[in-house]
Amino acid sequence: MIGNPRTFWLIMLTAAAALTAAAVIGPVLGLVAVAAAAGVAAMAQAGALIRLALRIHHGRRDFGPCRGAGFLGMGALFTGAGVAATGLPGTDPGLVAAGTTLIAAPTYLLGLLLLPGTAPTLGARLRRLLDGAGIGVSLFYCAWVLALGHAQPPGTAPLRLAVAVTGSVAVAVAVVTGLRAVRHRPAALGCSGGAALSIVGLVVYCLLLLGHQRAWPAAPAVVVAGLVLAGLAMVAGPFLVTAGARRAGDEPTQPEAYDEPGTLAAYPLLMGPALLAVAVSALHLLTGGHFDAVAVGLGVASFGVLAVRELLAARDIRRYARRLAGREARFRTLVSGSTDVTIVLDADLVVRWQSPAAARQFGLSDQDALGRPLTDLLHPDDAGQMRAALRAVLDGHQHVLVQARLRDGFGRWRDTESTVSDQRTAPEVAGLVVHVRDIADRAELQRAFDEVAWTDDQTGLANRRKFVAAATGACADGRPGSLLVLELDRYESVADLHGQAVAGAVLIEAARRLRTATGAEDLPARLGGAGFAVLTGAPLVHAFALATRLATALAEPFQLPGLTVHLAADVGVADLLGAGSAEEALRHADVARRRAHQLARARDGGRVECYDKSFEAALVRRTEIEQQLPGLIGRGELDLVFQPVADLATRQPAGAEALLRWRHPRLGAVPPAEFLAIAEELGGGLADEIGSWVLHKACRQLSRWRRDGRDLWISVNVTARQLAAEGWLRTVATALDTHDVPAESLVVEVTEAALPDDTLAVEQLAGLRALGVRTALDHFGTGPTALAHLRRLPIDVLKIDQSLFSEPAGRRGPATPIVDVVVALARRLGIDVIACGLETESHVDVVRAAGCPLGQGYVLSRPDHAEHVEAYLERHRAPML
Repeated sequence: MIGNPRTFWLIMLTAAAALTAAAVIGPVLGLVAVAAAAGVAAMAQAGALIRLALRIHHGRRDFGPCRGAGFLGMGALFTGAGVAATGLPGTDPGLVAAGTTLIAAPTYLLGLLLLPGTAPTLGARLRRLLDGAGIGVSLFYCAWVLALGHAQPPGTAPLRLAVAVTGSVAVAVAVVTGLRAVRHRPAALGCSGGAALSIVGLVVYCLLLLGHQRAWPAAPAVVVAGLVLAGLAMVAGPFLVTAGARRAGDEPTQPEAYDEPGTLAAYPLLMGPALLAVAVSALHLLTGGHFDAVAVGLGVASFGVLAVRELLAARDIRRYARRLAGREARFRTLVSGSTDVTIVLDADLVVRWQSPAAARQFGLSDQDALGRPLTDLLHPDDAGQMRAALRAVLDGHQHVLVQARLRDGFGRWRDTESTVSDQRTAPEVAGLVVHVRDIADRAELQRAFDEVAWTDDQTGLANRRKFVAAATGACADGRPGSLLVLELDRYESVADLHGQAVAGAVLIEAARRLRTATGAEDLPARLGGAGFAVLTGAPLVHAFALATRLATALAEPFQLPGLTVHLAADVGVADLLGAGSAEEALRHADVARRRAHQLARARDGGRVECYDKSFEAALVRRTEIEQQLPGLIGRGELDLVFQPVADLATRQPAGAEALLRWRHPRLGAVPPAEFLAIAEELGGGLADEIGSWVLHKACRQLSRWRRDGRDLWISVNVTARQLAAEGWLRTVATALDTHDVPAESLVVEVTEAALPDDTLAVEQLAGLRALGVRTALDHFGTGPTALAHLRRLPIDVLKIDQSLFSEPAGRRGPATPIVDVVVALARRLGIDVIACGLETESHVDVVRAAGCPLGQGYVLSRPDHAEHVEAYLERHRAPML
């Protein structure tokens, strides 16, 4: 391929060798060598350019992109053919060289102007020609007036003059075309440089031949050297043209990209050379010189080209002015008709201009806004956000969107949305451009949506979503505060007994009390069901006081039409900073609430608890117990142990108390007081099932003992819920019949706390007595039962607690009179007395001295399984009479 570097250097080395030989072998043979070397090199590059044009045409199927390369190839072809012809014998080298120059130079220029990326329109090509012609003619005029006009030899002056002027104009047009296109098509500079180099070489070659054609065999060595240099230029020039044409590509260009106002193409370049020509003319006149016909012709041509170019420039200016006026009219139409307000700020954020829409949309006149900082027009709460956004744009952010409230011309705050862009680099703007849009309708719709999405529709309080979002924001900001979670106890029973309408009225009243009891900065919310929460900025101590006030307020009777509802609220309090997130703080508060609920089961009012890590461990254990309770009877994990009740005088067993035990493989021994309460709360008959199992197990063991000849009674413990159950009496009767146990051998124990009120207790205990089953009041002395109540309760056995006979350390004597009173009263009422919790012999001595006949405790026997108790019974069997 001719255009690659290896081929070029091969041709250049060959041409250089030929031209070097030309400088040695003499003018005649040297001319032949120069003509041959330059002609072959130029025609070789011409072939490469023509093939490139054909390939472009074949790929694009269009003559437009390929014309530039084609005409450049034709220029190289004319150059090579003409130069080669000058070395043929029998020809006039000067005339052939002149004709070649006059044909090849315009062909080169036509190829340059048609090359993609140089001059895309006819007007642009005409401007390039005029600029080059003006520059070339002006510079040649200056050279002619200063030097060439005095040294012009006679004879061939017109032809030499035509070649020189053509060369000057062609080189100037080539240089101007390349320089103006280099910004958009850098490869065009190679084409224009190669064409200019070829034209310069061709012109020098022609002028040397024309100047010495009459005495060419005797031409001096300097002329031969000039021919060699011209030949080198004609060898290198076509190669540069070929290399540039290959890199220029064939993509079409946009005409507007090269002829916009403000670019080099918008102004004529020949003003400088024209002024130089004027200065040279003035100097020539001042020095006494005169102007010949050539100088006058060149001057007239120079100013003629300048006039035509100025006419074209004026036409361009008028066209651009019309285009600019049209753009300005469109801009004003768009700005004035837009609903957005455009504001221009300087670097100090001061309003320098605002669009007419400001008066129409916001009632802001120029007097209201111009010369004032934009932030002065905004709400104080939003000014900082806007100032930060504007500073961000000044620091390099491209676009910023910010919402702020703007004071309109009537003093009202309007919701707006603004976009900010930096236009300081645009001379027409030189500032920040703020587009302000009125979003009042959208903001109102958003507020209405938030009202629906963030508010509980039944109570009007914040819903869980809003509450968690507010708590999350407080955690993220690191603000101190506390979180309260509360739930109305016994609310489900209200809904079940009185319906959803009454339950809804209770919730509404509870929400009103929460709003009244909390501060303006607090956020009360409904979490769902009968659960509420409060977010407060108060520390934990003050939050506990607030929780107490809320529990007290919710414990007040709910006065509804024709109905009074009594409820209570358990409250859990957690420190907001003590949790990693809002959800974790909410969970902490709920754990504390559940702990409060557990501790408040026996109270009428609610309870308040602050979160502690131990609560969570207890909650985990409770959850595990809840999961393991179902099926514990079928798994065989329940068992009964028995503790004998003995005659304190003879130490002979009189009966035994059946005590429930649950031994879980992982949880270990779980106390009955712990898991029975959970079983009752879970419901589903689990507590009744466990109670029935205990009753049957105890009766089965008692039946076995009685068959072995042991005259004993056995007692079982029942809870308040079991005692109040509808089928409890039938369960007791079934157990007695199933295991053939006399009713008087069974004692049902109930604690003081299990007696809900006197009336219900009398009915329940009386039903057992009617079956013949004896009843016992366990742990007497620890509950609220007064001595006077014993006369009304159908109690057969009174089991006094250790607290009635255990003397405090360092004191003696006060316990005995109390036990005396209780035993004496029980004896008068016909109630048997058993002293429980006997751990030392001193305890035995105290209760015996008080007249108590029976006792139970570690000093007598520990609770144990049936086989070990049987061994104890065997050791203490009464002697046979």
